[in-house]
This record gives sequence, C-alpha cells and structure tokens, in this order.
Amino acid sequence: MTRERPYDPAKYNRAFGLGVVLNVGFVVVEAIFGYLTGSLALLADAGHNAGDVLGLFLAWGANRLMQRSPNQRHTYGWRSSSILAAMLNAFILLVAVGGIAREAVIRFADPAPVASTTVILVAAVGTVINLITALLFVTDRERDLNVRGAFTHMAADAGVSAGVVVTGLTLRLTGWLWLDSVVSLVIAGVICWGAWSLLRDAFHLAMGGVPRTIDMTAVRAYLTGLPGVEEVHDLHVWGLSTAETALTAHLIKPDPRDDDILIEQAMGELQARFDIDHVTLQWERSRLTECRDRACNREAGSLSGEET
Repeated sequence: MTRERPYDPAKYNRAFGLGVVLNVGFVVVEAIFGYLTGSLALLADAGHNAGDVLGLFLAWGANRLMQRSPNQRHTYGWRSSSILAAMLNAFILLVAVGGIAREAVIRFADPAPVASTTVILVAAVGTVINLITALLFVTDRERDLNVRGAFTHMAADAGVSAGVVVTGLTLRLTGWLWLDSVVSLVIAGVICWGAWSLLRDAFHLAMGGVPRTIDMTAVRAYLTGLPGVEEVHDLHVWGLSTAETALTAHLIKPDPRDDDILIEQAMGELQARFDIDHVTLQWERSRLTECRDRACNREAGSLSGEET
C-alpha cells in the first residue's frame, strides 16, 4: 500500500521570480559601478551575484518542472530535474570562482585605485537586496535543496556585500589598495565553500543516496519495532527530488489481522518523524516463505540459463 504527500513547489514560483528581478537589476548596477570605479571587489561580487541569478533561473525552471504530472514514460514526473539543476548551479559557481581568483592574483602585482565611497554605497544596497531575497526562501530551506541553495547563496551574498562595505571604509582610512584583492579572494572562498557543499549534496542525491537529514538506523529501528513485525529487509531510501524522499521495505509479519491499521500508522509516522513522503511497504508472512520463493527464482533462473 502506498501513500504520497507531494511537496508543493508552486508556492515558490513568485519568490524565485521576485528574487531574479531584484538580483538582475543589482548585478547590472554593481557591474557598471565596479567598472567605472575600478573596484575588483565590486566586479567580483557582481560576478558572484550573476552566477546566483543564473542559479535562481535554473532552480526556478526545475521548480516548474517538478509540478509536471507523472505520465507513462516518467512515472515520477520530472521531480529529479531539481537535482540536476542544483548540480549545474554548483558547477557554474565553481567556474566563476576560478575567474575571480585569477583576477585577484593579477591585481596583487598591479593594484589599482578604488573609489571607496561608491564601493560602500553600492555594496550597502546589495546587502539589503540580498537579505530580502534570502528571506524569500527561509521557510523550507531545510527541506528542499533548491530552496536551500537559493537561501544559502543569498545569505552569503549579504555577508559578502557587507564585507565589501567594510573594505571601502578601510580603504578610505588606510589607502591599502591591496585590500581589494584580499577581499576578492575571500569572496572566492565563500563561493567555493557554498558551491562545493551544493555539488556534494546534489551528486549524492543523483546517485540515489539517502538524504543526509535521514538516519537510516533510526528508520530501521522504527520499522522493526512495529507491533507484530519480526524482521525488516530490502529497505531502501532515496531522494525523488531535492524536496521529496521515498522508502520501500519488506516487513515480515506472520499475523495479518491488523495490516491495514499498522500500515497507515507507519506511513504517518515515517512522514512525521523522518519527512519521508512516498512510502511503499510489502508484507511477508514468514522468512521461510521468502527464502523458498527466492530459491525457486534462483532455480528458475538457473534452468533458463541452461536452456540458452
């Protein structure tokens, strides 16, 4: 018996759209002022924000694809598109890191003057915009990898922009031109850390891994502790998308009298305790029956092989 409580991605369509509009406008402004003032810190931050805008586009597209209904060829719909979008987003950010770091190293040898007042004002605006965007994704950041990626990047951007403000103030007081390159390398490090974390988690899900928020030992212990259940085997848990988790398991339970009640209880508890949305449980009456069936299957396979 299977029950599904689908994640509702539609509520984030407006949030993604608003986030894209806000950040596209800011990237354009930041890049223009970074070029005019010669600030590598602003240009680096603009490049980072541009990568995040592309990431928001990808996440938004995957969010829409997740809403497609299942069909004969895609029985789970397009849910896994969110995993692919998260991976691509991480790759794009890692490429951006390389460009920023390279330019920062070049600037160490030949530092250029920076208009610190303009840097401070533009970065301060960026801090506000990034904070507003991050708040759009704060609710479900622990459930959906796409939403978590958007929240993490925007929150990090707010911190990075605040760092640029500090850099501008320091330049006004000290005149240390090399500080611009240092901040750029720090920005690159922040991007790299977030991108690697996103890539690692997305690749893990793409390979059918158990979501990192789920304790398999606890899940097995719960199923084994159900009334009348003697053993649990063929237990599998994987991510259907960045937001939904599936579970299948065989439960040996000799007494069939309370099967329906128990399975309803199990599905409700698995969702409440472990956030597992799609549960499929199969009853087996005894280990002996299971072993006999498997032996018959092996024997049939062996005979089939001999015939060929």
